[in-house]
Amino acid sequence: MKIAMVGSGYVGLVSGACFADFGHDVVCIDKDQSKIDRLHAGIMPIYEPGLDALVDTNVKSGRLTFTTSLAEGIRDASAIFIAVGTPSRRGDGHADLTFVYDVAREVGEHLANDAVIVTKSTVPVGTGDEVERIIAETGASSERGHKFAVVSNPEFLREGAAIGDFKRPDRIVIGAEDEFGREVMRQVYRPLFLNESPILFTSRRTSELIKYAANAFLATKITFINEMADLCEKVGANVQDVSRGIGMDNRIGAKFLHAGPGYGGSCFPKDTLALLKTAEDYDSPTRIVEAVVKVNDSRKRAMGRKVVDALGGFEEARGKKAALLGLTFKPNTDDMRDSPAIAVAQTLMDAGVAVAAYDPEGMEQARPLLPEVTMCEDPYAAIAGADVVVIVTEWDAFRALDFRRVKELANAPVLVDLRNIYNPAEMAAAGFTYVSVGRA
Repeated sequence: MKIAMVGSGYVGLVSGACFADFGHDVVCIDKDQSKIDRLHAGIMPIYEPGLDALVDTNVKSGRLTFTTSLAEGIRDASAIFIAVGTPSRRGDGHADLTFVYDVAREVGEHLANDAVIVTKSTVPVGTGDEVERIIAETGASSERGHKFAVVSNPEFLREGAAIGDFKRPDRIVIGAEDEFGREVMRQVYRPLFLNESPILFTSRRTSELIKYAANAFLATKITFINEMADLCEKVGANVQDVSRGIGMDNRIGAKFLHAGPGYGGSCFPKDTLALLKTAEDYDSPTRIVEAVVKVNDSRKRAMGRKVVDALGGFEEARGKKAALLGLTFKPNTDDMRDSPAIAVAQTLMDAGVAVAAYDPEGMEQARPLLPEVTMCEDPYAAIAGADVVVIVTEWDAFRALDFRRVKELANAPVLVDLRNIYNPAEMAAAGFTYVSVGRA
C-alpha cells in the first residue's frame, strides 16, 4: 500500500519511517525545502533514538522517500495522513488548526484517486468534520468521482521511545464513520494485527477526544504525585514509597507517578489547554484539568525557589552560580518546549544567580530560549565554580557523576536533585548537602 505522510516533523517522520518498515511505500511530504534536503542527506531534523538508522534502512530499500510536492506525494496513495503542527493559539489556548485545514484544502484540490484522509495530528473534537467539509467543497468526490473518507487516528508516542511505542503500541485508536475508512485502516495496520495489538474502532469524534482525555489524565497523575511530594516534605514521609505503595494497586498503576519539577514537552501543556477550551466551548467545565494546569504552571517556578532556598534564600543567593544539568523536558529528546528547566533557570536569574548548563542533546534548542545561560561542553564544565548543582532532567549521563570531582570543581558541595535519582544517605556520606523532592 502507498501511504502519504503530510508533515515530516516528530510525528510524521517517526510514523512514516515505521510504516515503511512494515513494508508500505511511504512518501513524507513537507513544504520546508531545507528539511527535505537534510532528510535526503540522511540528517534528522529531530533527535529520537534509533530514528536515523530506521530512516536510512528504509530509504535504501526504496520504501521511504521525501518530497515538497503534495500533489506528487499523494498520487496513488490509499491513505493520506495529516501530521502537521497544531500549536496552542495565542490568547485562548485552543489548538491552531491553520496547517491542518491548509493541508485538507490542498489534498482536496489534488486528490486523483480513492483515498482515506487520516488526521494523525492532535486535533479538537469536530476537526474531522471540518476536514471532510473542506475536501468535499473542492469537488474531490462530486466533480472528479473520487471516493474519500476522513478518519481520526491519534498518535500516542513518547519522545525518546517513539519507535517502540509505534511498533508495540498499547492500543491503536481509529475513529471512522464508514466501512471504507475502516477497511483501509485495517490494511494500513495489518502488520500490527498479526502482532495482536489491540485496535479500537470508534466514531471519529470519540477518537479525537480519546487523545485529549488520555494526555489530561496522565498530566493529572504527574500533578497529583507532585502535590503529594510537597505534603511528604511537610509531614516527614517519602514520596517514592508513597508512589510505589499506590502504584502497586492495579487500578492506579505505577507509571507517571514520579515526583519532579512538573510536566512539559510538546503534548501535555498544549493538549490540556486545548481540552479546557473545548470544554468551555461546549459549556462542560473540566475543573480537575483546570486545577492541573494551574498547579503545574506554579510548580516549575516553585522548583526554582527550592534551588534559591538551597543557596540560603533570595538575599544570600544574589551573585552566586548554579549549574543546571539537563535542559530538555525529559531525557532522550532535544525537545525544549515548556521544559521545567526554562522556569527554573529564569527564577534563578531573577534572583541574581548566574546559571551555567549542560544537556546531552538540547543545548542548541535551549540557546535562543535561555540566552543569558552559559552553555557548557560537559557537566563538569558547568559545575566548575558553582555554588549549587541542580539535576533538572534525568539523563543517564547524570546518574553516575564523579562526586569527588564535583567537590573539587564546585564552590560548595550542594546538590538539588529535582528527579530523585540519588540516595540521600549516600549523598550525605559523600559530604554533600542534598535536597530532593518529597523525601523528608
